[in-house]
Amino acid sequence: MQLICTWGFIPALFLLLMGAARASEIEPPLVPLASTYKQGVVLEDYWVSEKLDGVRAYWSGHVFLSRNGNVYRAPDWFIAGLPDIPLDGELWMGRQRFAELSGAVRKQAPIDVEWRRIRFHVFDLPGAGPFHERYERLQTLIDSADSPYLKLVQQKPTSSHSALMADLDRVIAEGGEGLMLKRRESSYEAGRSDDLLKVKAFEDAEAVVVERIAGKGRLRGMMGALKVELPNGRRFRIGTGFNDEIRAHPPAPGTHITFKYYGLTATGLPRFASFLRIRDDEPPGP
Repeated sequence: MQLICTWGFIPALFLLLMGAARASEIEPPLVPLASTYKQGVVLEDYWVSEKLDGVRAYWSGHVFLSRNGNVYRAPDWFIAGLPDIPLDGELWMGRQRFAELSGAVRKQAPIDVEWRRIRFHVFDLPGAGPFHERYERLQTLIDSADSPYLKLVQQKPTSSHSALMADLDRVIAEGGEGLMLKRRESSYEAGRSDDLLKVKAFEDAEAVVVERIAGKGRLRGMMGALKVELPNGRRFRIGTGFNDEIRAHPPAPGTHITFKYYGLTATGLPRFASFLRIRDDEPPGP
């Protein structure tokens, strides 16, 4: 009788543990994604802010999540004063410090001295209502939060293409990356749309390295170019934008990179593509 009870308990325990494992799985956050600004947009419908060159982070109310649902392991003291509701923003260390930031936030064991240089800059409050109402609630929420590491991304109206380009020139001159436009009446909805637009002096995209091509002449013994693959499967070479450190230690096949370009060729490939950075902002998965 004792043997029957013991074996009857094991399946129940197994199911209980399996249920707990499923409950602990974290789904990727459903966040809005930006399209690219084109002249002709009705700018009176939008607010403008600086495009921060940071790491997109979704605060669930308990942990920071990447777009793929992996956890950024922030120190307990960093998250201690954050609200217990979802927030959408970027972990940011300052202009032109992406590589340093990326290295810090991807560590499984966070280093305090690195995280003390990071701030969570919030630009949206997931939930119902048009953006301008969510933004008002967000201002009140951040003003009342007890955290020096929580910052509000300042957004303001814009009225004309010339004014927008003047703002863009100023931000770039100061070392920034570009601007973002958010439609005032937009809902918080996942996916790419014209509700959120990025404004840059160039376009950028991501690709996966498939081959490292050896250099010639001055670059003999180093990498001369990378063959990369776009999400649509098309392949091309990128031969510019690399410093000698990257050429001596080039990204391996399978690495995700970001490149900039200026429109498309007649065959639909990026024109004047140039390497920007290794896109290694995802923390390790579970």
